[in-house]
Amino acid sequence: MASEIVILRLGHRLPRDERISTHVALVARAFGAKHIIYTGQHDSGLESSVLRVGASWGGNTTITYEKSHSKVISQFKKEGFTVVHLTMYGMPITEKIEEIKRKEKLLIIVGGEAVPGEVYQNADFNIAVTSQPHSEVAALAIMLDRIIDGKELTRGFDEFFKGKTRIKPNERGKGFY
Repeated sequence: MASEIVILRLGHRLPRDERISTHVALVARAFGAKHIIYTGQHDSGLESSVLRVGASWGGNTTITYEKSHSKVISQFKKEGFTVVHLTMYGMPITEKIEEIKRKEKLLIIVGGEAVPGEVYQNADFNIAVTSQPHSEVAALAIMLDRIIDGKELTRGFDEFFKGKTRIKPNERGKGFY
């Protein structure tokens, strides 16, 4: 199983992608990704939002901005990462997930508006969670869930998430410890 998962969010655009990129980061963090990298427009608000969530809820997920997705992909490949690009045009997740799960280090690419052809060519896997238009946030959640075998469903306040805020499960309403 992957010991290190990094998410690369392509083509962040202000103000259009503020919410989607934030949700990509929230999913990445909740499912145990160690680091998030984003390209496109620099957004210190996105960065501070991710850091605020970590400070309150725990976890050590970091986020950085890089200008060039090509350099990021190249560097991570040199470091032995397997590159997984999420796209509705890829191979079905059900056909490739077992092979992907055997990889130690994963760079998972979450696209934006227009993903350059070189991303498809440089990825080790182009993976579709469905071949219908869908949310990149949903695609990331499904991919990460499959990679870690649903372990995020039982995580709450553990060795990774040692924040100040904890949810107290309730059938109705909200509760915190």
